[in-house]
Amino acid sequence: MMATKKASAGKTGRTATTATKPAVGPKAKVTKDQLLTYYRDMLLIRRFEEKAGQLYGMGLIAGFCHLYIGQEAVVVGVQAALEEGDQVITGYRDHGHMLACGMDPNGVMAELTGRAGGYSKGKGGSMHMFSREKQFFGGHGIVGAQVSIGTGLAFADLYKNNGKVCATYFGDGAANQGQVYESFNMAKLWNLPVLYIIENNQYAMGTSVKRASSETHLHKRGASFGIPGKEVDGMDVIAVREAAAEARKHAAEGNGPFILEMKTYRYRGHSMSDPAKYRTREEVDDIRSHHDPIEGVKKWIAEGKHASEEDLKKIDKEIKEIVNASADFSKASPEPDPSELYTDVLVES
Repeated sequence: MMATKKASAGKTGRTATTATKPAVGPKAKVTKDQLLTYYRDMLLIRRFEEKAGQLYGMGLIAGFCHLYIGQEAVVVGVQAALEEGDQVITGYRDHGHMLACGMDPNGVMAELTGRAGGYSKGKGGSMHMFSREKQFFGGHGIVGAQVSIGTGLAFADLYKNNGKVCATYFGDGAANQGQVYESFNMAKLWNLPVLYIIENNQYAMGTSVKRASSETHLHKRGASFGIPGKEVDGMDVIAVREAAAEARKHAAEGNGPFILEMKTYRYRGHSMSDPAKYRTREEVDDIRSHHDPIEGVKKWIAEGKHASEEDLKKIDKEIKEIVNASADFSKASPEPDPSELYTDVLVES
């Protein structure tokens, strides 16, 4: 679990108090503790997804499995700008969002492997995990379905007048779905407190944005509804944090929705079954070598002399231990009893 959230910026009462020296690199002021928190949080997602890929290869994870490797800065940066009680909802590339929300890696991995110790008792798998406690309202297997639901969550926030917002994530492919624009219209009509976060990882399954979208600047998609938008470097966790903080303030103050287009990149295929032959190895290697979000933060840490190489190796070792423990937990957890087929499917009122 991400135990270092207290250093994240933007969370009420959770900003770092011990280290105030700005780091070298990011334009925005960021403390040593915050940089190390973002590094740890992104590394947890990276190592967790790598382990999930291994378990999938071993046949321990069935069905679809969509990894978040390469996109870690988006959810970590946004989460740093959200406040306690804000909701999060996303699509099927969702493991990173769960971890960023503070969900237990053991429960996430156990659900991936279909075990009773998982967040959905082993009945949902990769695409269907929820945590009311962490205000995570699921990954969703239907492309774009979460956008309507996230808009509904924001309507509830407006109705309750609770000052909260809903961070609603979707991809560049989902940005072409019809229900997205129905949601945009309603959200602006009623000035709902919702952040529409488009994770533009350049490819909708195997089709590039340029081949599938007549307007490739996806942050402009809300213009006809009067929804402001902004393009953000989604490989820069600080840039993401600052843009998300601006958008959250806009929405929470009653100005309605805001669209953030995060220009990011996924290193793996669309899912584990995708060989990703529609792009060159050189393209992927170039992003890894020059724009990796974790290496970027690692560079800022080194330039600011905030931690030694040994310190960072120790963090990596700790993260690997957490991830390995989650794999062991999932393997030790029993499969759900057949009687579970009849639970959690009906609410009597």
